[in-house]
Amino acid sequence: MVKIIKEKIGIKVALLANLVIFIIMLVGTIVLFLEQSSSLEAQLLDKGKMQSVIGAKIVSRLMEEAIDNRVFSEDDAFDQDYQKMPGDFDPPKFNTKYDSYLDRTLLPLEDEFLLDDSVVFAVAVDVNGYLPTHNTRYTKEITGDKEKDLVGNRTKRVFNDSVGIKAAKNTQQGFLQVYHRDTGETMWDVSSPIYVKGKHWGGFRIGSSLKVINAAKNRLMYMVIAIMSSILLISIVIVFIVVNSTLQPLEKLTAIAEEIAAGKIEDKIEYNSSDEVGKLASALEKLRMSMVIAMKRLKK
Repeated sequence: MVKIIKEKIGIKVALLANLVIFIIMLVGTIVLFLEQSSSLEAQLLDKGKMQSVIGAKIVSRLMEEAIDNRVFSEDDAFDQDYQKMPGDFDPPKFNTKYDSYLDRTLLPLEDEFLLDDSVVFAVAVDVNGYLPTHNTRYTKEITGDKEKDLVGNRTKRVFNDSVGIKAAKNTQQGFLQVYHRDTGETMWDVSSPIYVKGKHWGGFRIGSSLKVINAAKNRLMYMVIAIMSSILLISIVIVFIVVNSTLQPLEKLTAIAEEIAAGKIEDKIEYNSSDEVGKLASALEKLRMSMVIAMKRLKK
């Protein structure tokens, strides 16, 4: 009986303590995940901003070097007399006086940005959204299949949708937008302005994959949950051990109380403690003494 009472109290106390710990750790896990997730997004955004700034400087240097080396004139660099390319392209494609030069010089540099798994595209567009040179993965051979070509060949188009035109005309470094691409993808669009000979030429756009960002968040979430679960499991074991150890004196006092109730009042109760268990032991000793005195009076 004594052991059953002790076990019931121990289980109740341990469960209550672990419930409180669980709630605290659950709140802590959520807060930690949100903070780390926000920090992760900020890091990826900062990386995207840096990439867009670097890309803008690369395009500026290439264009200015071409002008200085008389590959084409400054007016040619700002050519907006878009010549429609022959062929039944939908959307239409255009040539300018400088696009073939960028195909040779800019393309390999743009592709370097795609070595980062989070980068979907890295391109330069002029102030009207005209994209002269896209990444290699988006300059595949024309198949005639509109859906395939929409994804596989996106170069020399004018991207003058709301996000595209804002990125093209933007003069702020690291300008962030959410881009709903016409291929069905949703991503971050980070752009920085391109200046050629001091004039605003357009912008350099970095498309950052939300899938990669969300995958990184999921990995972070699983890691946080695994760590917190391990800590919670250890705390549960420790709480049960501590509670059962703490209740050992109560088990002894319960046994003594049952002996007193059965009339066994000869043995003195000693417990050297000033805590609640000590007070209980003192009360039982007083009860025992009262019963001893009462028994002696009855014998008289």
